Amino acid sequence: MENWITEFMSQFGYFGVLVLILLENIFPPIPSEIILTFGGFMTTYTGMTKTGVIIAATIGSVVGAMVLYCIGLLLDVERLEKLVDRWGHLLRLTRKDIHRADAWFDRYGPWTVLFCRLVPLVRSLISIPAGMSNMNFLLFIFLTTIGSLIWNTALVSIGAAVGENWHSIVRYMDIYSNIVYVIIGISGLAVCFWYIRFRGKRA
Repeated sequence: MENWITEFMSQFGYFGVLVLILLENIFPPIPSEIILTFGGFMTTYTGMTKTGVIIAATIGSVVGAMVLYCIGLLLDVERLEKLVDRWGHLLRLTRKDIHRADAWFDRYGPWTVLFCRLVPLVRSLISIPAGMSNMNFLLFIFLTTIGSLIWNTALVSIGAAVGENWHSIVRYMDIYSNIVYVIIGISGLAVCFWYIRFRGKRA
């Protein structure tokens, strides 16, 4: 995948950066780390500038996030309630659980959207619950832009600074991503364990 990404960017420049980052937001397995650090490296031997790469990447990030936000709108609370009414007993979920989660996101959603833009994998998927909770669209776009701008600026600048050694940054980012995935996995298991025990005690 790395060769295809670098060849696509070499051929299409800023447009290539925009398209790949847009796709990365919709399909998280595509690594933004490679796109952004290589984009930074390209500014050292082509006519592309760091500002141009950052702007292209940020536009791609926002457009991709908008797509997932719209998907979240289709999975609103009412639809989830119908799914829970039919299948919730399998996971011991109730409508009350959905409303509790929705209320939590209404309260902490803005900060979650902002900071999750700096976390691999989650940075893309956070757009779906934002849409599901009907988060204010303009606020969502603003926070997504700020978070994406920070992430993009950091990686593009690092890529430009290390030049031909951009591969080393990708390796470090892989380590960072793996650590995040482990933390997410452990947290998810802990929440499930707590939830099962809590519901068991209440039953």
